[in-house]
Amino acid sequence: MTKVVVQINKDFVDIDVNLSKLKRLVKGICSRFGQSDIDKECSKSNEAAQYEIGIAIVDESEIKRANKQFLNRNVSTDCLSFDLSEEANKKAFELIVNAEKALKEAALRGHSAEAELALYVTHGLLHNLGFDDSTNSRAKEMHDTEDEILQQHGYGFVYNS
Repeated sequence: MTKVVVQINKDFVDIDVNLSKLKRLVKGICSRFGQSDIDKECSKSNEAAQYEIGIAIVDESEIKRANKQFLNRNVSTDCLSFDLSEEANKKAFELIVNAEKALKEAALRGHSAEAELALYVTHGLLHNLGFDDSTNSRAKEMHDTEDEILQQHGYGFVYNS
């Protein structure tokens, strides 16, 4: 059985987010897409699969600072995701998501800021679980998968809204 531990640090207070719902989203994604790799390793050692997911909800300036510090890019972005795993059966992912950008994008696109933020979390987590959006066809597959997940978890269609 897969164990998923999610910790969320909300540094940006101007966004209304149901943290329990967001944690369920993360656990659902890990359970759905994280199985194959980790299950193979766990069956060898008879250990339970474990995921530790840290999410920092920040503003524009903080994500820009993190992007510069970790990726040497001096720009803002919607999400940064890092795989900090050291063992095959224990995955550790860190996500930094831009709540300030989520507020702006949601207003432009006509859905809730919470749904936009959930999109950023889903996108970053899918990258950590092996999804790739480097080509048009892969990006379409990834974005369609994001919308399917978000719809299933009660956020509606967000990317293709």
